[in-house]
Amino acid sequence: MTAVAAVPVRLKADTTESVDTTESIVSGFRRTIETESFVIDSPWGFTALRPEWNALLRDSGSASPFLTWEWLHTWWRHLNDPSELRMLTVRAGADLIAVAPFRLTTGTAHLPCLEMLGTGDAGSDYLDIIVRSGWEAEALDAIEQFVQSQQTPLRLTHLGPSAVAEYLASRLVERGWAQTTTAGGTCPYIPLAGHSWESYLATLGSSHRANVRRRLRALEQKFTVTFARVATEGERRDALPILMRYHGRRFDAGGTAFATAPLRAFHDELTKRALDRGWLRMYVLRLDGAPAAVMYGFFYDGTFYFYQHGFDDRYQQHSIGLVLMALSIRAAIDEGAAEFDMLWGVEPYKFLWARDRRELRNIHLFPASLAGRVHRHLFHARAVLAARLRRARLLVGSHVP
Repeated sequence: MTAVAAVPVRLKADTTESVDTTESIVSGFRRTIETESFVIDSPWGFTALRPEWNALLRDSGSASPFLTWEWLHTWWRHLNDPSELRMLTVRAGADLIAVAPFRLTTGTAHLPCLEMLGTGDAGSDYLDIIVRSGWEAEALDAIEQFVQSQQTPLRLTHLGPSAVAEYLASRLVERGWAQTTTAGGTCPYIPLAGHSWESYLATLGSSHRANVRRRLRALEQKFTVTFARVATEGERRDALPILMRYHGRRFDAGGTAFATAPLRAFHDELTKRALDRGWLRMYVLRLDGAPAAVMYGFFYDGTFYFYQHGFDDRYQQHSIGLVLMALSIRAAIDEGAAEFDMLWGVEPYKFLWARDRRELRNIHLFPASLAGRVHRHLFHARAVLAARLRRARLLVGSHVP
């Protein structure tokens, strides 16, 4: 691969050297092999990684649709704001063993910082650096060296419970960097392995289970109900605008999923790419042949990811949102999904279906330099101010008659 490179970093490790993280994620010995890292700072370089990216992702412990080339490249095309690519690739010989999908942007007080691709209103959960399983030590060596060379704060956001990026953070802390960790949100999920639809229903609360059965039965008695997966480009082009329209009617200015032209362009291109790759799961629920609701999700690496949904509010009296969720979970079970991930958000309806949850984390890292200390001070000052403003709003609201 030809790539735009800063100074390539060659690393050779002793086979007897142990991994210098507090909690090792590497078993066995390091390999005596030369690795080389390259900074990818051009869109062309990003595009050139496509043939190798997803194979690397599937051979990592971080596989999710939000780390695919399709998701992050589409995000970069439409939602990068004013920022510069600073991705790092690490190779062992010709083999790609890691990608750190970073960009250079601005943080607190418009000071520069490194950040993960995929942040912001796109709703990317489970972000991480991507490392081929078994190569963690060599990859983290190179990524740590690169981050140290930048001497700018690093934001690692929307990390899942087993993110490799946490080990990068531990290494930097050992080098004198300061770390602040904040909550990144909650992702409810449903373990489905071994379940049929009926056995899953049996895990629900009795009143909710009865309501699901009653609503499905009532809808089928009143309408001819079809629930069909979007399988062609024409069907995708028809279904996505319907979903956007339903979502816009429901949330008005309060909804962010499709609120701007760049977000709509992102989802248009992303759903086309996901359909081509075979992991788009968009379903249209029709009543007497007319669209009534749309589910927008992904089936990736054995997990169904529930991303967005929308429905025609004229059918709200029939609990159309509940029916849509029930049919989507049933479709995931029929397809052999081991899990139904409801992604970020603690809306009460999610916990009617899911009892398990994952907590996401944000890690903010500041180098031990004057600029790093200033950035950290401003970051904490802004957090304190934001907390005080929230308390003031709550206090004012409590006194409004």
